[in-house]
Amino acid sequence: MPLPTFSDSTTAEEVSDALAEEVRGRSVLITGTSMGGIGFETARVIAKYAKLVVITGYDAGRLQLSEDAIRREFPSANIRRLVLDLSSLANVRKAAAEVQAYPEPLHVLINNAAAPIGPFKRTTDNFESQIGIDHIAPFLFTKLLTPKLLASATTQYTPRVVFLSSYGHAFIPAAGFDLSLVTGQPDPTTYNHSNAYCHAKSAAVLTALELSKRSSGRINAYSLCPGLIYTNIHQKEESIEIFQAGGYLDADKKPNTQAHVWKTMQQGAATTVVAAFDPRINDKPGAYLTNCNEANHERAASSSDPETAEKLWTLTEEVIGEKFEF
Repeated sequence: MPLPTFSDSTTAEEVSDALAEEVRGRSVLITGTSMGGIGFETARVIAKYAKLVVITGYDAGRLQLSEDAIRREFPSANIRRLVLDLSSLANVRKAAAEVQAYPEPLHVLINNAAAPIGPFKRTTDNFESQIGIDHIAPFLFTKLLTPKLLASATTQYTPRVVFLSSYGHAFIPAAGFDLSLVTGQPDPTTYNHSNAYCHAKSAAVLTALELSKRSSGRINAYSLCPGLIYTNIHQKEESIEIFQAGGYLDADKKPNTQAHVWKTMQQGAATTVVAAFDPRINDKPGAYLTNCNEANHERAASSSDPETAEKLWTLTEEVIGEKFEF
């Protein structure tokens, strides 16, 4: 029976149900799964079928709330909590070691977590928070878990890594990706939160391309834009004024539906589930997805340049102090 056609209005649950046989038996790790975000919705819908869903976050209490909510709906779901603080590379290494010790394989890694958009901040390792949490830490986490991902491969199955990006990836300056942002030397006096955000999202697209290339078919990596969704990111005090100034939130701190088209949380998580499981993109490693479909034509040229992707990869290896090899 052919799979249904998915669109911008398809929900994550509809995708998961349609791809149930692809989800069944898989072990999946999702970063950033607090309630009120699309990572939680992703975990919720696949928990119905997956062999294991590892949910992560830096706050153990909020992780427990997420697990409890999923178990209320799917009592037999196999959920495992993992404390993962992407603002600390030491914690990333500690969390990765825990996953490496799991007896289960790891079939899919979904790098969903994102830093709040706000005033200039540094991570524990002195990186600007957007590039540090959205790119450098996930790069290291993916590198450390790659042996476990590769071990799940069979002649019929290629493990997947998914990177959450956004349409913001297309709005880096015309000069192209500013690699100096990755070195941890930004000037707080000239900091632009929008520029940092767009670079972090561009890095997700470039990393998916380069990971697919370097793995030589052993890992299928994808990046995606989930659409505009009102999540817990929009409710952080440090971010509200910024979103209001950009016209995304109104004076009441609610989504501005007059200026922008918003997706529901259920629709917003749908493209992630497609990227993680849809067999129709097996032969499209490195693809960029929107609205539940491959959309490489919407990937900006600045985030498609193979030379930039290679330079970003090499520089990120340098800042984490580890080679990412296969």
